[in-house]
Amino acid sequence: MHVERNIKLVTEQHNIPKPSPMPEFPMKEWSVKIYILDKDGNEHPANCFTKVTYNLHPSFEEKTHQTFVDPPFICQNEGWGEFEMSIDLFTTEKAGSKTTVYHDLNFQSPKYEVVQAVTFKNPSQALLSILRETGSIPNEDDNKSAAKARKANDPKKKKPVYDFEKMADAMTKLQEDDLLQVIQMIHDHKTDDTYTKNDIDNGEFTVDLYTLPDHLSKMIWDFMVDIKAIVP
Repeated sequence: MHVERNIKLVTEQHNIPKPSPMPEFPMKEWSVKIYILDKDGNEHPANCFTKVTYNLHPSFEEKTHQTFVDPPFICQNEGWGEFEMSIDLFTTEKAGSKTTVYHDLNFQSPKYEVVQAVTFKNPSQALLSILRETGSIPNEDDNKSAAKARKANDPKKKKPVYDFEKMADAMTKLQEDDLLQVIQMIHDHKTDDTYTKNDIDNGEFTVDLYTLPDHLSKMIWDFMVDIKAIVP
């Protein structure tokens, strides 16, 4: 599964009263920040990223690579030169999962905005939940039964019988044999309204826990309590 979103890079810059090593180029204070956009172009905190690393011009020496962990991931510096930087966007996925975009830092305008598309490849259930806040999910919204299930199981309208967030977190920590047993339960007891996706090529299995029938939720919950993966 591939989910696409647009991000907006907002750059601001102005002159500052400091001496420049290049007299013909005044010193600047500049900043770059990042937002994620919904389908209408509205800005939202880019909380789908756990951290962002800006890779600046080598002249920044020990500050060439600057990492930020809180949206909007503001990178603020001083300098006189324009350059192209690369920006590594790390997601909520397993360690090492990142997307790299490139950004042209220039001083033509006091403020300018650039929109770029980013693709999330085979996002986990946790990341899908975050991405739903800014748009639809491929296949999921095209699948009528899944759409019906999501409406019927909207967590804002229906109080979950079990703590699905705790269940989802515990699933990521299961031993392989226990995880396979949970997946088998889902295969054996799911209904037409249960949303699942089995990505054989990448060895990934996705399930929307909010679409599980109550009896299956109880079965999985009881199993995970029994193996002490969950403390009720």
